[in-house]
Amino acid sequence: MPRTRSVTDPEPGSARRTDPRPGVARRTVLAAGAAVSASVGTGYALRPTDSQAAPAPAASPGRRPAVPAARPAAPLAPYTRGTTLASVATAPAGPAYRRLGSGPGWKRVVRDEPAAARTGRAGRRTTLAAFVQLTDLHVTDAQHPLRLEFLRTALPHAWRPHEALTVHGAIALVERVNALRAGPVTGSPLRFVVTTGDNTDNNARNELDWYLTVLSGGRVTPNSGDPRHYEGALSSGLNLYWQPDSTARDAYKQRGFPHLPGFLTAATREVRSPGLRLPWYSTVGNHDSILTGCFGHGDSHLTEFATGARKLFTVTPAEARRLQQAINDGSDPKGLGLRDLLKAHARDLRPVTPDERRAFYTPEEHVRAHLDPARTGPGPVGHGYTAANLAEGTQYYTFRVSDDVLGISLDTTDAYGTFSGSVGEAQMRWLERTLTAHRDEYVLVFSHYTSRSMPPAQKDPARPDERRYSGADLLALLGRHRNVVAWINGHEHRNRITAHTGGPHPFWEVSTASHIEFPQLARVIELTDNRDGTLSLHTTLVESAAPHRTDHADLGQTGLAALYRELSFNANEGSVKLLGDPGDRNAELLLPKG
Repeated sequence: MPRTRSVTDPEPGSARRTDPRPGVARRTVLAAGAAVSASVGTGYALRPTDSQAAPAPAASPGRRPAVPAARPAAPLAPYTRGTTLASVATAPAGPAYRRLGSGPGWKRVVRDEPAAARTGRAGRRTTLAAFVQLTDLHVTDAQHPLRLEFLRTALPHAWRPHEALTVHGAIALVERVNALRAGPVTGSPLRFVVTTGDNTDNNARNELDWYLTVLSGGRVTPNSGDPRHYEGALSSGLNLYWQPDSTARDAYKQRGFPHLPGFLTAATREVRSPGLRLPWYSTVGNHDSILTGCFGHGDSHLTEFATGARKLFTVTPAEARRLQQAINDGSDPKGLGLRDLLKAHARDLRPVTPDERRAFYTPEEHVRAHLDPARTGPGPVGHGYTAANLAEGTQYYTFRVSDDVLGISLDTTDAYGTFSGSVGEAQMRWLERTLTAHRDEYVLVFSHYTSRSMPPAQKDPARPDERRYSGADLLALLGRHRNVVAWINGHEHRNRITAHTGGPHPFWEVSTASHIEFPQLARVIELTDNRDGTLSLHTTLVESAAPHRTDHADLGQTGLAALYRELSFNANEGSVKLLGDPGDRNAELLLPKG
């Protein structure tokens, strides 16, 4: 069993200390042979080709890199306000709809499976990196014709009653990140934000526009189709779905969901995002790559249906179960079963207003949208993606986390379809070369999929000769490189932290819950050199800036963001399983340096 120790603050006041030694000069030239800015957070993306990585200086076999730690700027006091160390959204026990309030924060758990925790480390530590991870925002056009809400016929949790508020919730999360003054452990400035995929939900162009505007800053109108009338499940009049504006006793109001006159008008009203004040990087997920996150591009009927004038709201339970099974087992990567289901229910389709903005976007369009100068915000241009990604048809890259730490963003999606992930042979070879070239630096790997959600993969019909690699394959590769500190990801919508100690070199896998399912969290990550032969990865969860307690009479931007959290809690009858265990939340993760 993992050896864990629960503490509120393992070593109080430690983050106020600075390194008393004279500063050590940092590298000015990377192993790749390219000059970079000394400013942490400035984008530095390498081409995913053989030419990008020159041989790095040799290091002693079997040891982690001996990285000289420079004297940091004097840190601020550890900043816990707005984090789950201070308080968390909670609700009283009960069988019906429950209102949220503020509860006590979660303690930090020290996890020392790969390396023993040594006393006094807080007084010795030097900060190597401090940043924020967002994941699974699922910015959603809830009126999109290809929403699969009809799966709720057989699967009650297949539809989310709060989906119309994803933009409001994402803006409130941006506001929280902007309000964080420093790292909650080290007091060091937060240098950047990284998203780990499923930034959109339907692979729709309007969702991509909303997501980029939320993070870069600007005004968003989270509406599509007819601007005067809502045309989604929330206004369908069907008892199956929550009807917030109606007095009808639908299945959700029978559970205590509120009647909120004017909700749909408020939910589709223009809102403003301040945009992130930190540089930010984007990692691709399955919902950003393929139809509904499950089906590959290529079927003309589904492509036309996405922007068309018909929408399906109900099917039989048996039909819903068959479609869900095909999604689960990946047996229908092109969505032909969905196409046939829509055709079989041609008489049951309801009219909606067609909208070209709902069209699917391709990987090329995804990269190009990030490179749009209007989306740069605080930078970097492309948010990790480069012109090389466009030229080579890739969505993976590297970036500079700090002078001593490299970030690697992977594309773990199966572009041909299926809900599971994998990595292609070309990318796997690129990753091996990159890790080798930067063997004298620490490395943080970012992806959407987790090791558990990447089973042995099918062949990609577009690249039939290319091998696809599983999560187990990726774990084995990362474990062969002593410079890998952590693999940081999302996808499962659950907090889970795993120590991988089976290979030659241990490292941590940090999986963070989504921002569409309760508990709606992001994660602050701080990497420190403890100067005692160990590193520590400190993870601290944060909620959005929306208040825990809702006012159902407040349908303004902030009120709706608070309601977004409360509805998500009640959508799954108050289940808290996605929180994970205490050691999966606020933690200090020890790792040997050598």
